[in-house]
Amino acid sequence: MDDTRAEPSFDALLAELQDVVDKLETGNLGLEDSLKTFEKGVTLAKKGHALLDGAEKRVEMLIRGEDGGDARAPLPDSE
Repeated sequence: MDDTRAEPSFDALLAELQDVVDKLETGNLGLEDSLKTFEKGVTLAKKGHALLDGAEKRVEMLIRGEDGGDARAPLPDSE
């Protein structure tokens, strides 16, 4: 039995996290359900953060100079 599961995409994680936020903002959950939902949200946020870190590292590798020197270029701030 193969237990390898594909990691969800960042967009899927973000959509699921938005659903968690929506549920918490309604205020219709009991304490225990609120805690479970919040815990799920924290887990999703951590996974999303890890995906973003990995993407940042990939971008840095792609823009690194041919000589292997550090040619990092920061992404411009969006306003």
